[in-house]
Amino acid sequence: MDNLSSVTTTLDAVAFDVDTAEGGRRRILHPLSLSLSQHRIAVIGANGSGKSTLLRLIAGLVAPTQGSLQLSPSGVRSGFIFANPQAQLIMPVVGEDIAFSMRRSISSASRRRARSREILDTMGLGERENSSIYDLSSGERQKVALAGVLAAEPELVLADEPTTLLDLRSTVEFTELLMGLQAPMIVATHDLQLAARAERVLVFEEGRLTADDAPAPAIARYREVAGA
Repeated sequence: MDNLSSVTTTLDAVAFDVDTAEGGRRRILHPLSLSLSQHRIAVIGANGSGKSTLLRLIAGLVAPTQGSLQLSPSGVRSGFIFANPQAQLIMPVVGEDIAFSMRRSISSASRRRARSREILDTMGLGERENSSIYDLSSGERQKVALAGVLAAEPELVLADEPTTLLDLRSTVEFTELLMGLQAPMIVATHDLQLAARAERVLVFEEGRLTADDAPAPAIARYREVAGA
């Protein structure tokens, strides 16, 4: 795809339910219809409001209970960044983990290693190529997780509360990396400073979309509801 900013996500009456311990069903996301095409979109709301569910639906990690969801053009590659990098770091060594993300796109092991080094250098982690994942700080692990996602050359990046486990310095550094990505991004976050840098902000409350606006009015709505 030549124009990475041209990805459009269309939801048509999409809803999502989960099974309960009592054998019933609970609605996590109420029917939602909208089109998402801006380069930077933030999704905010309290825990359990449905924002992470929305991202997982877009990524195809879960299927809608009802309705339909489509990414356009067809065949769009998406990359998912979890709140906890441990959920997606697979290999024990930094360089190996990033190379693993390219196992389908690059057949040559030497080319995968070279590409891994290039990506790590852009993250400021060039010296960590041969380090154990377990020797990294939380901020470094999240950067490696992002590097693994970027190695697969996604055309849409989905980030689910990516700064939740980071300290202030790491949050600032990681936010700058996210905002510098070429690919369009949808990020679910509690970080209102990050949300304020988006072009469009969605606010969710108890599984319902209650605001869809530019950052300032959308964040004002969230603060009003949250009492912040």
